[in-house]
Amino acid sequence: MKLPFYSFIKDLRRRDHKPSLGGLEIFKYIGPGLLVTVGFIDPGNWASNLAAGADYGYQLLWMVTLSTIMLIVLQHNVAHLGIATGLCLSEATTKHTPRWVSRSVLSSAIIASVSTSLAELLGGAIALQMLFGIPIRIGAIITLITIVVLLFSNSYRKLEKWIIGFVSLIGLSFIYELTLADISWSEAVIGWIKPSFPDGSMIVIMSVLGAVVMPHNLFLHSEIIQSRQWNLEDEAIKSKQLRYEFLDTLLSMIVGWAINSAMILMAAATFFKHKLPVAELQQAKDMLEPLLGSKAAVVFAVALLMAGIASTITSAMAGGSIFAGFFGEPFDMKDNHSRLGVLISLIPALIVIFVISNPFKGLIYSQMLLSIQLPITIFTQIYLTSSRKVMGKYSNSIPLTVFLLLIGSCVAYLNIRLLLSFL
Repeated sequence: MKLPFYSFIKDLRRRDHKPSLGGLEIFKYIGPGLLVTVGFIDPGNWASNLAAGADYGYQLLWMVTLSTIMLIVLQHNVAHLGIATGLCLSEATTKHTPRWVSRSVLSSAIIASVSTSLAELLGGAIALQMLFGIPIRIGAIITLITIVVLLFSNSYRKLEKWIIGFVSLIGLSFIYELTLADISWSEAVIGWIKPSFPDGSMIVIMSVLGAVVMPHNLFLHSEIIQSRQWNLEDEAIKSKQLRYEFLDTLLSMIVGWAINSAMILMAAATFFKHKLPVAELQQAKDMLEPLLGSKAAVVFAVALLMAGIASTITSAMAGGSIFAGFFGEPFDMKDNHSRLGVLISLIPALIVIFVISNPFKGLIYSQMLLSIQLPITIFTQIYLTSSRKVMGKYSNSIPLTVFLLLIGSCVAYLNIRLLLSFL
């Protein structure tokens, strides 16, 4: 006998289904936002956040707040594109911009996807080394094979359930860690709302930005939001989906903000408090044992493994979506272009892992590279979502366009600050 909930989920998969009214209707839309959330609680974030907390205490928490506000606006806006046009960001870029522009934007986005996959595979490999003593390179191969099998053999809906489960486990892990640490909440509140730029912090600030607001997530969200489409020729249904999508995005981004903040809080309350610099994630686990106990160290490693697997899945999906966009196609794991895009995202990242000497710095600099590509994706997105030719009546309002441009300008400014810090 099949449970009613099974029938409910099965019914949701019908794209021509017309959603009914009801107090629990929002739960039909939950999922895409949480899938995106995995992208900014990935191992690259772990490295950036641990570096921020260990080196600067609570001072850089504001960057998580600012990045999350940016992320809510940007992710909602790009999901709006997917719902209103039925095109993901990569498809819309190919269709509505000159060929040289679309090729340049998507090529840089592919590089960003590879950089993201580098961080995700490294995180999974580091976690396997922590738990089982497996060498980094072997662990990266095991992680890659696991991801390819999951992606090539499971439907999107199955993957979504797995990833939501991973997010839940990661969140519970950090709640447990925070109960053990002595957090200075007064300093934390100041850190969340007061911007500061301590000496030598620009690389870490930019890595936090690149780790939260990630180019591949913008491409991915515009793609996966379409898994929730019903009959979009009905304007009432489309308007309802736009409204509920924002709630999904807002809830999911707040979850991500809380988990990223928890990483910095934990590092500030342990490593910064005891003046212990963190140069690698393995070292962080070892240091946690005398400070918080062996259970905390194991929880840390297990959560990192969950983050590595889940975020590598989303990074590879984004790579497949971007590459399929070169051909004006949606992401489809049964299509060769999407499959090739997944492999293009993963295999070069694995090759880089075999040649780098410092995995922790590799994580930090991979996130910084994402922040450099990010303005390209943001300004492309703003152009598309502000165009009435592309979006029709759902194009951005003037105030929203101005706000989006301010976000893009802020990201560009921080990139300039980063370049100046090297001079």
